[in-house]
Amino acid sequence: MPPLELLTPTLLNRILSEAFTLLETPGVKVQSVEAMSLLAEAGARVDPVGQVAHIPESLARGALQTAPREFDLYDGAGQPRVHYGGDAVHFDPGSAAIHILDPETGEHRNAITADLVRLVKVAEVLPQYDAQSTALVCSEVPAAIADLYRLYLVLLYSGKPIVTGAFAIETLKMMREMLSVVGGDGALGKPRAVFDVCPSPPLNWSAFAAENLIALARAGLPAEIVSMPLAGATAPVTLAGSVVQHAAECLSGITIHQLARPGAPIVWGGAPAIFDMRHGTTPFGAVETAMIDAAYAQVGKSLSLPTHAYLCASDAKTLDAQAGLESGVTALVGALAGINMISGAGMLDFLACQSVEKLAVDAEAIAMARRLLAGIERRGESLATQLFAELGHRGDFLGARHTRRWFKAEQYLPSAVIDRASVRAWTEAGKPDALARAKARVAELLAQYQLRPLQPEEHKELREMVERAAQKAGLSTLPSTELR
Repeated sequence: MPPLELLTPTLLNRILSEAFTLLETPGVKVQSVEAMSLLAEAGARVDPVGQVAHIPESLARGALQTAPREFDLYDGAGQPRVHYGGDAVHFDPGSAAIHILDPETGEHRNAITADLVRLVKVAEVLPQYDAQSTALVCSEVPAAIADLYRLYLVLLYSGKPIVTGAFAIETLKMMREMLSVVGGDGALGKPRAVFDVCPSPPLNWSAFAAENLIALARAGLPAEIVSMPLAGATAPVTLAGSVVQHAAECLSGITIHQLARPGAPIVWGGAPAIFDMRHGTTPFGAVETAMIDAAYAQVGKSLSLPTHAYLCASDAKTLDAQAGLESGVTALVGALAGINMISGAGMLDFLACQSVEKLAVDAEAIAMARRLLAGIERRGESLATQLFAELGHRGDFLGARHTRRWFKAEQYLPSAVIDRASVRAWTEAGKPDALARAKARVAELLAQYQLRPLQPEEHKELREMVERAAQKAGLSTLPSTELR
C-alpha cells in the first residue's frame, strides 16, 4: 500500500530546517555533565551554568550518518521477530499503566503482579502482538525495583521481544544483566529488548535521560526515544510546530547517543498528544494526536531511521464504543504511515490504565489494519472472466472451487470478539455485548497459553537477582508469580 504521508516535501523540509535551528538557538537544555562533555568535545557550544548545549547542524547530521537505518529484535529462541526499519509494521501492548480495568467490577484499580502475568499470557498467545511490553506497574512492589521486576515477569512468561524502559541507571544495569542471563542483552548481536528513553518537553534532557542514552549506547542495547510534546501546553499548538519540537528533541538525543557510541541502534519514536483546552487532558485517541505521530514518523523516515509511536490507545474509561472508535482509527493511521513499532494497545484513560479485554479487542483492529496493508492482489489466471465462463448467470459462487481456494487468503476471519452472526443467533447466545465477548475471548486465550520455560539455571539466577534487589529495596518476599 502507498504510505500515508501528511507532509508535503516543502513542509517536511521546513520542519527539519527549523528543528536544526532550534538545536543551536535557543539550544537544548542538557542536565548531564557527561553528556555536556561529549557535546563540547564534539564542537557544540555549551553553557555549563545554564545547562544549555548549542548544537550545530553539522554535528547533528554527523550523528545521523552513524545511526543504523535498521536492526532486529530477537525472541527467546534467538530468532529475529521484530524489524525496525523501512515500512515494517509491528504492535505491542502499551505501557506503563498504573491501573488495570477490572473486568468484573468495571473499576480502575492499582495493578498487581497477577494482572501483569495475565496480560503477558494473553499477549503471548495473540499473533497480532509481535512484542511484549512491561505494560503494568505492580503496586505491591517498591518503586525502586518496579522497572526490573516488570521485566522479570515478562522474561518468565514470554518468549517474544520486549519493549521496556528503566527508571534509574542502577536498575538499567541490572536489567541488562537479566537479559544477559537469557542471552538477549545484545552482546551477541541479538538484542531481545528495546529501551524507551524520554526527553522532557520542551527541549530538555534530564540528567537521567541523557545518561540513560549514553549507557544504552555503550552497552549496545537499542534505545527508543519517546519524545512527548503536548501541542498547546508544552509545545506549539499547531501540529507542524509540535512536529518541529519533536524533531529537535530526537535530533539532540541521537547526537548525544551516537557520540557515546557511533553505530549503536536508536529509534525515532514518541508519545505526543494535543492538549485538550476544555478539560486540561492529553487525548491519545484524538485524530490530531495520530496526525502528529504520522507526521513525525514521516520526518524520521526521510532521515532513514527506524520509527515508533503510541497509537491504538483510547481515552475512554471502559470498553465502550469510544474505546473501539479511537483505538481502531489510530491503529489504522499508524499502520498506513508504516511506523515500525506501534505501542498503545489495551490502554485507556490517557495511558493510565490497561485492560486485558481491550487488548483482545484491539488485536482485531490490528488484524484488520494489516489486511488493509496487504492490499488487493491478483488471484488466479484471470480476475473474474474465467469464473463467469464457468458459472454463467447461475451465480453459484459459494460452491465454486475458486471460492474454496481463495476465501481464506482474501478475507480476515476475526475471532468471536467480533459479532458477525445473525440477530437471532446473538439473541440465543444471551445478547453478549463487546465486553462479554472480550471476557470470553480472554478466557479462551488463557486456556491456550503454554509456558515457555526458561532453563532451570536461568530461572534460578533471575529469581536470585530480583530477590536481592527486592531485599535491598525493603521487600522481604517477592509476590507469588504462580509459575506453572
